[in-house]
Amino acid sequence: MAVSATVQHLNPVSPELIGRLTDLLGERLSTNPSVLDQHGHDESYHPTEPPDAVAFAQSTEEVSAIVRLCAEYGAAIIPFGTGTSLEGGVAAVAGGICIDLTGMNQVLRVSVPDLDCTVQSGVTRKQLNHELHETGLFFPIDPGADASIGGMAATRASGTNAVRYGTMRDCVLGLTVVLADGRVIHTGGRARKSAAGYDLTRLFIGSEGTLGIITEVTLRLSGIPEAISAAVCSFPTIEDAVNTVIMTIQSGVPVARMELLDEVQMDASNRYSKLNYAVLPTLFFEFHGSPTSVAEQAETVGEIAREFGGADFQWANRPEERNRIWRARHEAYYAGLALRPGGKGMPTDICVPISRLADCITETKQDIADSGLLAPMVGHVGDGNFHLSIVVDPDDAEEIARADALHERMVLRAIEMGGTCTGEHGVGYGKMRFLAAEHGDAVETMRAIKLALDPENRMNPGKVVQV
Repeated sequence: MAVSATVQHLNPVSPELIGRLTDLLGERLSTNPSVLDQHGHDESYHPTEPPDAVAFAQSTEEVSAIVRLCAEYGAAIIPFGTGTSLEGGVAAVAGGICIDLTGMNQVLRVSVPDLDCTVQSGVTRKQLNHELHETGLFFPIDPGADASIGGMAATRASGTNAVRYGTMRDCVLGLTVVLADGRVIHTGGRARKSAAGYDLTRLFIGSEGTLGIITEVTLRLSGIPEAISAAVCSFPTIEDAVNTVIMTIQSGVPVARMELLDEVQMDASNRYSKLNYAVLPTLFFEFHGSPTSVAEQAETVGEIAREFGGADFQWANRPEERNRIWRARHEAYYAGLALRPGGKGMPTDICVPISRLADCITETKQDIADSGLLAPMVGHVGDGNFHLSIVVDPDDAEEIARADALHERMVLRAIEMGGTCTGEHGVGYGKMRFLAAEHGDAVETMRAIKLALDPENRMNPGKVVQV
């Protein structure tokens, strides 16, 4: 459902504003319908809401100048990274100017001794790791998509490595941000800790462009492990797989990746990614460290898995073998869609305390069976986070209503268990309705922060909190 009607419409984008932006950017200001359409949707099922124009910025100074012009004319502003978000975060629900940051793709600084770097927000995670490779360092956050670093910060992304390396919240040291009036501020710094004032860096991480536009990011990096090994293990039931995860975490094993694919997703991934694993609930593991520590981790987890009926590990030690496994994991969404040609994916995610993970997944699986829907399940289960991708007929209103009801039960169950409506996808406008159930009166505080920094509600309006 489009949400334009729920957002106070801002000033229409005037020909005069388009003219002044053209003077500033030349051919890097586009009103081409196909470009507008491309920038009006993400990877989700949410409908396309195109902006009035797209401005392709190349520097913080240009972003500031664009924002100042939009402020002068009262136009909405929507930042755009790579468009891989999943909750309608880039939809221009109130019209306005989309600022495309893909041209801001420079790695500005790398410090090997300090294990940090500074990049422009349009740098993608694969680009960054390619440029870091010769340094012996890497950027560990891996949400699957080749997302931009700025977009990952704005949505507080995490992914398959989060169980060991944390999320964007843990890896961002500082930001450069353009505020709603065009002012440029710098938050945080390169020191590993600080007690100086409010933590503005964490305020902007996860703000999804509603408080300001992130143009540069200073990141904490990690050393490339001396040894890496991956393994695949199937289980008789999904409860056995989840209990293996819980016992592994409670035993303190520093596993780097621990991904769950249910039997529906394994069937889809076998077909789509040309694998030949058992069509059973399955865990993908990856271990990082010295050769000795990797062997110890694998032995411990193997013993735990056998306690819960796990099959023998199928190992992938060579880089090309590991890449094949993780490519299949990253292709899981598209593999699920391929089970129903013409279907549209309704992806969603929740996160619960690890002690409630087995209950939450079991009850969700029963809900899927009761609904009669096709909904492959995957999860970064090492930190209690899992996803459904409900594949629906986009023209079947009754089926979409059933899918929405399944989604709502899943989210409310997670909140009741002390979890969250989204572990990493973000709120956008797709999950705005759940914030009050999760945060209660704290939503009013969020709204107060939004209005303090963006009193005219021009920064990505209609997302995260309703104004």
